[in-house]
Amino acid sequence: MSILSAKTRTEIDRNIAKFPPEQKQSAVMASLIAAQDEYGWVSPEIIAEVAAILEMPRIAVEEVATFYNMYNTKKIGQFKLVICTNLPCQLMRGEDAAQYLKKKLGIGFNETTPCGTFTLKEGECMGACGDSPVMLVNDKRMCSFMSHDKIDALLEELTAQAKSSGVRA
Repeated sequence: MSILSAKTRTEIDRNIAKFPPEQKQSAVMASLIAAQDEYGWVSPEIIAEVAAILEMPRIAVEEVATFYNMYNTKKIGQFKLVICTNLPCQLMRGEDAAQYLKKKLGIGFNETTPCGTFTLKEGECMGACGDSPVMLVNDKRMCSFMSHDKIDALLEELTAQAKSSGVRA
């Protein structure tokens, strides 16, 4: 029995169809993203299921999931905040933004707030050096020029969203 929903399986099948049948493992990254969108992370069971769907060795799928930082191989908070710590962002107060976030949230990198709302991660270049310091929210929303005021506004917005969705914040 599948642990992935019909919707997620349809998305995986759509991505597989983009490749010749003998190269369906080329859909591994998109398949992991689809599964992560459903569950918020890619558990060992999800990795095994994706491997079975793509007819790949489980270890090959696990290698992809653990190599790229966009995949969460452990449960995370409702909002994953990734702040760029590469040199261009550092030169534009990226370290200050990172320290401010740690202080505001009361957690360090690779930690989740006790309420389960936020997980803080350190990120590599996000390709927006001119907008530094840069953050990603849940790997999909890029936030630029992250001053203390902008960080405060973002945290307020996300906290309100968490409360409205029934998650403690």
